[in-house]
Amino acid sequence: MLQSIKHLYGNKLGASDGDIGHVKDFYFNDHTWAVRYVVADTGNWLPGRQVLISPHAFGSIYPAGNAMLVNLTRHQIENSPAIEVHKPVSRQFEEDYHRYYGWPYYWEGDGLWGGMRSFPILELPPKFTPVAPPAATGPKASREDEHLRSTQAVSGYHLQAGDDIVGHVCDFLMDDKSWAINQLVIKVGHRFTGKEVQIPMSQVERISYKESTVFVKLTREAVEKSPEHRLVPNGVAAAAPPALAL
Repeated sequence: MLQSIKHLYGNKLGASDGDIGHVKDFYFNDHTWAVRYVVADTGNWLPGRQVLISPHAFGSIYPAGNAMLVNLTRHQIENSPAIEVHKPVSRQFEEDYHRYYGWPYYWEGDGLWGGMRSFPILELPPKFTPVAPPAATGPKASREDEHLRSTQAVSGYHLQAGDDIVGHVCDFLMDDKSWAINQLVIKVGHRFTGKEVQIPMSQVERISYKESTVFVKLTREAVEKSPEHRLVPNGVAAAAPPALAL
């Protein structure tokens, strides 16, 4: 099933031994369109700190009583590698992060989740033991991941079909198994009276962050006649009819 990402903003996040905050954002890879991290707003618990939580840590993306459950303890999260607020995510951070939790690197291999199968959820060992870092062989790379993007930031980007600006991005639909973004939700027509339609990621050509624009392979007419976006309870996208062939 496809889950609305916008519908998940603000949901509480619960660790195995208490609340850890709420969902603030999602970071996705704009090459594979896989969601890599949930960004947690920890409120007064860890003030001034941005916490990233990998899909590995979730048993399900569906809220249980308006809370998404994380298979980690507050202590584990509190002692995880810290990321600087308002700065891009570096590869060094990601290496430290995955090493700390003992999770495989998603960038090793050709699949959506590297060498793993497409389903990213893994069971944690009964006793949590961080993996010791290997001996240093040289300076670590601190280069930011240029493909890691924020769904909050891309929301509102223009959608350009050919030479026309047709609408703007207003939501993302994520597969509840693979955590891959499957569809963009686009608001077309008038800001208040227009409608929302779904565009498959296969039709996205590129994203220009300089121009705040998503370019698609479709014509204006094809975008406007795309399946209308509808949600059922819990933010799940209703099954849409196939798009018209133009």
